[in-house]
Amino acid sequence: MSNNRGVVYIEPGKVEVQNIADPTFSAPDGRKIEHAVILKVISTNICGSDQHMVRGRTTAPAGLVLGHEITGEVIEKGADVEMLDVGDIVSVPFNVACGRCRTCKSQDTGVCLTVNPSRAGGAYGYVDMGGWIGGQARYVMVPYADFNLLKLPDRDRAMAKIRDITMLSDILPTGFHGAVKAGVGVGSVVYIAGAGPVGLAAAASARILGAAVVMIGDFNPHRLAHAKRVGFEPVDLTQSDRLGDLIAEIVGTNEVDAAIDAVGFEARGHSGGEQPAVVLNQMMEITRAAGNIGIPGLYVTEDPGAVDNAAKEGSLSLRFGLGWAKAQSFHTGQTPVLRYNRQLMQAILYDRLPIADIVNATVISLEDAASGYQTFDAGAAEKFVLDPHGLIAA
Repeated sequence: MSNNRGVVYIEPGKVEVQNIADPTFSAPDGRKIEHAVILKVISTNICGSDQHMVRGRTTAPAGLVLGHEITGEVIEKGADVEMLDVGDIVSVPFNVACGRCRTCKSQDTGVCLTVNPSRAGGAYGYVDMGGWIGGQARYVMVPYADFNLLKLPDRDRAMAKIRDITMLSDILPTGFHGAVKAGVGVGSVVYIAGAGPVGLAAAASARILGAAVVMIGDFNPHRLAHAKRVGFEPVDLTQSDRLGDLIAEIVGTNEVDAAIDAVGFEARGHSGGEQPAVVLNQMMEITRAAGNIGIPGLYVTEDPGAVDNAAKEGSLSLRFGLGWAKAQSFHTGQTPVLRYNRQLMQAILYDRLPIADIVNATVISLEDAASGYQTFDAGAAEKFVLDPHGLIAA
């Protein structure tokens, strides 16, 4: 292993691919750890969550190596790693989790209590998530490897479906979690806010869970056109500020059984201006009484670019009384990937879930990462997959 390179956050609006240090068996606080492995990165994706940092909408420091959606090959392992071998192909949940604390033992790995001194929950290459180095790189270290890593059962099958398998690290489980927590089941009428990759993953998840109708709302015509191509009902939000009326044009009623917010805190209203609570308020309006709302979209505790002082500290103007009056249930937070990734892997390997086509996976080189960020930020209907070693077939 030598000449490691990675995607580094420079300043708002700018990332660069630079030479970075080779990974070592060390925790962020400098402790030597033997429960880790070092991976040769096969694929690592650009996520919408990364874009929040790159836009300057978080307190991310300059020099942060980005990337939490990682698939790789084990090339070194610590003395305490028992269940994995050099040469194994593995999917890395974006959650860094110890497997030993109260929340990990209850499968709530998105809020592990030990891997981040600042708050519950850790992640690779992300602000305030424990200092774990990101995986948009050629090589990366993964701690608590026996617990965290999902071993792919067959190397050749994994590589043949690597464009799909790479989605197991984050967006597919995140979309699935949103659908599960929204109560999607056989015959459900579902509305999803946001036709980006997570929204499409939520739509694919709703479909495999048995939904009768899956609608996706967005302002972006390219993303809406792609959503329609892959079998979902597009809802063009430019046509009206009354979401219920747009839904009624499709299903005959202005309410749905389940709603999923795949937008998050940078939401925009019909007028074009940023309204960080608009999607959450719309979800309460359109979801039926006693219905569920899943919120995989990201909300933050600090947003230096917010439109008002309250939103800068994560305080949003919610019409919460409406949700209370309708006896709705809400579920938020980071997805516990380990709860779902094995089942979703099986769905991929047995051709039940063609997620790469659904999210329009586009493979680019690591060196082209900066242009990928720019294109994605401009609203492209694509999910960019970085190929650091040229191992992914075109």
